[in-house]
Amino acid sequence: MLITSSSNERVKHARRVREGRERDLIFVEGERLVAECVASELKLHACFTVAEPTPSQQKLLERITCPIFQLSESVLESLSDTMTTQGLIVIAERPWPTLDSMFVGESPLILGLDRIQDPGNLGTLVRTAEAAGAGGLLSFAGSADAFSPKTLRSAMGSAFRLPILADVSGSGAIEACRARGIKSVVATGDAELLHYDYNWRQPTLLILGNEGRGASAEIMNACDHRVRIPLHTPVESLNVAAAGAAILFEAVRQRR
Repeated sequence: MLITSSSNERVKHARRVREGRERDLIFVEGERLVAECVASELKLHACFTVAEPTPSQQKLLERITCPIFQLSESVLESLSDTMTTQGLIVIAERPWPTLDSMFVGESPLILGLDRIQDPGNLGTLVRTAEAAGAGGLLSFAGSADAFSPKTLRSAMGSAFRLPILADVSGSGAIEACRARGIKSVVATGDAELLHYDYNWRQPTLLILGNEGRGASAEIMNACDHRVRIPLHTPVESLNVAAAGAAILFEAVRQRR
């Protein structure tokens, strides 16, 4: 059956998911991202596709066990979160990992984000954290949605594999980590300790603050250590995703 009305109830529900109004579900768009989602074995609730999928899309559709609905081009375009529809959308269950699932190995490394506003930055940090072998990511209350369509596109599939807890209390996360013997370290431009002089081989929660204002005073005061990345003048700061990559891969270097 071909759905030709954007007022169809299933399409309207998918639109609510896209807009973040269904907190237990996520909107996944595009062949590559849908393939990553299917491979991660998240539970799928619905799939929307063009009337005539490409051979590669058809091959992927054969792996999808949830109901599949064909949409007219105009309806799919109205549902899409991108400028040009990519012809394939799935609605999947949002993963809700436990904090304990992040404490992997003898020396866990966890990334905490304090009020990161840009979905592109957040998604890039998710992917960087996975690439650096972090055990998980804590997105503090006030940050962008870690599972919005824009964030998922930036994360390029990492959000389906890396344990992510969103809307958590920053101070609560620090205390929970401290109770498990994990030090908290916040990156700030006025710290005396350089990021490569900190011992990243010990269990650590690395916290990165808001793009313009940095971490909150509450987070700064609660952390065990502060570090900064040395920069040549007149540059005063780095994009938060670039700073996160520099620090995380210093941790990787030390741990190797």
